[in-house]
Parts: sequence; structure tokens; C-alpha cells
Amino acid sequence: MDKWQELTVRVHRDAQEAVSNMLIEAGSQGVLINDSADYLGQLDRYGEVFPEVEQSEMITVVGYFPDTMALDDLQSSIQNDLANLAGSGLETGEIALSSQALAEEDWADNWKKYYEPARISHDLTIVPSWTDYQAELGEKIIKLDPGMAFGTGTHPTTKMSLFALEQVLRGGETVIDVGTGSGVLSIASSLLGAKSIYAYDLDNVAVRVAKENIDLNKGTENIQVAVGDLLKGVDIKADLIVANILADILIHLTEDAYHLLKDEGYLIMSGIISEKWDMVRQSAENAGFFLETHMIQGEWNACVFKKTDHISGVIGG
Repeated sequence: MDKWQELTVRVHRDAQEAVSNMLIEAGSQGVLINDSADYLGQLDRYGEVFPEVEQSEMITVVGYFPDTMALDDLQSSIQNDLANLAGSGLETGEIALSSQALAEEDWADNWKKYYEPARISHDLTIVPSWTDYQAELGEKIIKLDPGMAFGTGTHPTTKMSLFALEQVLRGGETVIDVGTGSGVLSIASSLLGAKSIYAYDLDNVAVRVAKENIDLNKGTENIQVAVGDLLKGVDIKADLIVANILADILIHLTEDAYHLLKDEGYLIMSGIISEKWDMVRQSAENAGFFLETHMIQGEWNACVFKKTDHISGVIGG
């Protein structure tokens, strides 16, 4: 029986993408992210809300490596990378690294323990790729492979982004997905009727992951994925731009988003912790947007801004 080595990194959630990519580049065959926020308000397979889970800023990122790789050398290399990450200015918290050996069957069980079909909104349900899930009438299924570096698609920031897409899309739109990660928002846009979707991510791993997840979902051939740094070099006129990334990055795309959006177009932004909401709002309003919708779940904020010449009604704020 094949053996595997499990390396677990405890780190602040702001660094989850950087650590996930680090483990994959070191040779991990998959990454599992365990974040207490993923269970906030989530339903289990029986339709019951998960028991209250203590919320924490710290998460664990677990990488799985074949036992043919020298564990001591692997740990030493990753420890050096983590030390560099801690000095990069990114919020990491107190990083902890641990390891253990496990059988391949245990790895598979770990995936399934954390990954169940999840009804995200009225129309959208995220389903693990191996599950024979029967959709109800009108229910749209997003298939994702959890053997990737971007979580299960049920984090509050993703859930609010999906809800916003569901509210805004009417069919036939051109959509730009900035920092696509798993590709979940692009897939949802396609299922909700968008005509053309252009997905970008700065990281090559994310681009590969997004393409693999898109291939799992029939009818999503209208999604194009490419490496891109926010909206730099993009000249596509869009009806909607969506970005679920960190607040410190969002503020650098609002002006470009305003120029690329058609009149009456929408900008959806998520991934905004509470203390940085005012900063993001100010950036969008300075660019010329008006706030239409402000959503809050726990410490996370998401918003829908509109490019318009008149002030629309504001929900929340």
C-alpha cells in the first residue's frame, strides 16, 4: 500500500494562498485547507446547521507528499520558505509546522471528511467532483475537485460573491473574474447565463486549477482562463467584474474596473475584513462607483457597486 507524508502548516488565513502554492510547488499532490469560517452557517448533508465552531484567524493548510521524498529535507526547505514568508509583510500569525505519515486511504478519507455537497444559495450548490449528486428542479451544480489548493468554495467570502452574482446576472453578460483561484465564480457566472467569461490569476497554479475545475462542468466552454495581474493589460469591455481577493489588493483595481465596465455595469468585491471595509468603499467611490449592496457575514464584507450617473438605493452600508 502506498504511503504518504502529511505536512501541516498553521498560519493566518491571509497567507493561505501563499502557503498552499508553496506546498504544491514543493511537490504536494494535493492541499487541504481547514478554516473555521467555512462552517459558519453551513448545512451538513442532513440539512442541519453545523454546530457552532469557535472562529479563529488561524487556519491549517495540509499538504500530502509521497514517502519517496525525504521528509527531513522537505521540512527544512518549507521551514525556510515559511521564514521568508513571515518577513514579506503578509499577515502570517505565529506559524507552526508539523508532519506525520499516513496511508493513501487515510488521505482520501481526509478529503471526504471536510467536503460535502453544499447548497450555497437558492440556485447554486457546490458538489465534490466524485459525488453522484442528483440536482433538484432549477438547481445549478458547480463541481469542484477538493484535491486542489483553494478550499471547498464554501468560505463566507465565496458564498457572498456567489449570492451577488445570482442577484445581478440576467443572462448574456460579459464577465471578468479577477483572481479566479479555483474558478468557482467563473463557473457560476456561466451557469447563471453569462455569455463570455474571462478569468485571470497572477499565479500559474491557480490558472491550472481553474481550468481543471472548469473542465468538470459541462457547458462552461465560454470561460477563458489566463495569467494576469489584476486588470493590467485587459481591454475587454465588461458588464460585470468580480473579485474575491484581499482588501489591500482590491483597492488597486477599482479605477481600472471603472474604465472597463460598460455604463450601468457592476463591480462585485469580496474578501474584505471589517476593519478594511471603509478603505475599499472609499476606493470604489473615488473611482466613480455607487454602492448598491453591502453584505456582511461574520468579519467578512462583500459589496456590489454600480457604474451609473445617478445614486441608486443602498442596502446596508
